[in-house]
Amino acid sequence: MDQALNILLARLMVQRFIPRRDPLARRALLDEHFREALEARLDECGMRLLENPYAEHIAIGLKPEMEEWVFGEGENWLSNNMGLPRDAIALLVVVWALIILPKRERQITRAASSGDTQTDMFGAGKPITTHGEEVAPGVPEDAIYADFGKKLGGKTRFSTNLGQLAKLGFIVRRNKMIYEGPLLDLVLDYAKLAPRIIDGALAEVLKLSGTALLIEPDLVTNDDEEAA
Repeated sequence: MDQALNILLARLMVQRFIPRRDPLARRALLDEHFREALEARLDECGMRLLENPYAEHIAIGLKPEMEEWVFGEGENWLSNNMGLPRDAIALLVVVWALIILPKRERQITRAASSGDTQTDMFGAGKPITTHGEEVAPGVPEDAIYADFGKKLGGKTRFSTNLGQLAKLGFIVRRNKMIYEGPLLDLVLDYAKLAPRIIDGALAEVLKLSGTALLIEPDLVTNDDEEAA
């Protein structure tokens, strides 16, 4: 088991994320003893596992109490820990709201209709429901720019920030469309961010664009609430 743990940890550190269907990732999700050993090893380093049943990948991140020690030398860590400028953070939140909120609504609806409301940590060897473009079809770059571009720094900044978000793994850009990247539903905390968007000014703008806004607490698992 030690060798398998070493391989999984090394891959997560170097590759930053791995698909949930990967054999070692599945073992971490299915095997309680392996999961506990993985989390103990990460805890010793001030890290934690990032996963939730709505996401197609798993990753690792800092424990909240370690953030100031790691990023506290500068001011950026208060709002983000990837060195993103403010307009890039704003664009990330908009993209997250346009992709993840409707994706989660579709996933919750499908899970409820099929009775697949898995809430146990180790009982789900597969994601809670469908993933990919079937539930997250992507949004046109031009549409986001038309609605938010001027407030996000103009065309040049918009394009530059999209490239940075893609490089970091938040989004995938293809044929002038923006799709969910491996980290978009892992690094941002749904339980904290979704209510702020739904109850905030951005909700009205999103509703005008036809984006469905839904929070269903009964179907949000503990794993989902803890992903940061």
